Amino acid sequence: MRFVDGPSGRRAALVGSGLDVWEVVATVRENDNNPEEAAAFLEIAPGRVQAAVAYYGEYRDEIDAEIALNQAEWERGYAAWEAGKQALAS
Repeated sequence: MRFVDGPSGRRAALVGSGLDVWEVVATVRENDNNPEEAAAFLEIAPGRVQAAVAYYGEYRDEIDAEIALNQAEWERGYAAWEAGKQALAS
């Protein structure tokens, strides 16, 4: 694990993968909480997923906040895209 800085602030990331821990945890959730399926989807070693899940176990509030922030940003972007489509149609 390492920490990286970016637009959303300092966050936990997996060494050598370019993935943040929240991304791995969100992917595990999207794959029925199956770490092996998440590892296959992300094309990373299962041990890296296990490390992210272990980090999540220790810092759940931090990772849940990152996931919620990402979801909110996605929803804002999607709403803007929908509004743009409607504007073009009228």
